Amino acid sequence: MGMLCAVSFNRYGRLYYLDPAGFTPAVGDRVLVPTDDGPEVAECVWAPQWVDEDTSGFPKVAGLADDRDLRRDEQLRKRKAEAKVAAKKLIKAHDLPMKVVAVDHVLDQPGNGGARTTIYFTAPHRVDFRSLVRDLGATLHCRVELRQLSARDSARVQGGIGSCGRDLCCATFLTDFEPVTIRMAKDQDLPLNPLRISGACGRLMCCLKYEHPLYQKFQASAPAVGSRVTTPEGDGRVVAHSVPKDAVVVRMDADGSRCSCSRASVCAPRQAHDAHYNAE
Repeated sequence: MGMLCAVSFNRYGRLYYLDPAGFTPAVGDRVLVPTDDGPEVAECVWAPQWVDEDTSGFPKVAGLADDRDLRRDEQLRKRKAEAKVAAKKLIKAHDLPMKVVAVDHVLDQPGNGGARTTIYFTAPHRVDFRSLVRDLGATLHCRVELRQLSARDSARVQGGIGSCGRDLCCATFLTDFEPVTIRMAKDQDLPLNPLRISGACGRLMCCLKYEHPLYQKFQASAPAVGSRVTTPEGDGRVVAHSVPKDAVVVRMDADGSRCSCSRASVCAPRQAHDAHYNAE
């Protein structure tokens, strides 16, 4: 048990959870977050609160940002904006099929090897950008790196709203991309329309994997569609599955009506157990 607070580097951006380390920032306060390139300024969006989880592995707040830190952060944001504009102009001048997704900049400070700008981009294929890097270095007067992102990584960096109406999973809490297959959509009886099962990145939605184990477990024990079963209301044939309700839909032989029965009431092991119990 310990205390945690949540911060964000951009408005409506991804949340990062930190140990307040004795500091008490309020919502809206600027705090210093330790990174590989030194402490950076972030906004507190969730004041420190006690949580039940073990907080020993979380990074700690480096302190509250002062005027000097805020000026440095403003300078950093200005340099990022300048680099993004310059990159777009030079990409157009070089006629390269690239799209700038995000820009990161490290200011020149003692011990960090000088100023550095990293430009993240997407492209339909591999791009020879050597001449572009030279022109960007001459324009920005610093070392420039270009990194190509996949479609999923691009969606994570840019963020957005999914078809469910919520922020993208990859831009909020999802840290690793696990394989998602079309078989998962089939097992969940979803329409195989790419527009219905694709995310903002154009790939299969990551959330298809969330409930897939539940569907696999259900299908392993539930009677298949078309099989005959005995229900508490009488005999019938399975015509559909209702996995969220853990039930099957049965068409009764007596009158052709349909009823929803729990999976446990029609599965063979449960019926055998009930028969044995009643016999005793």
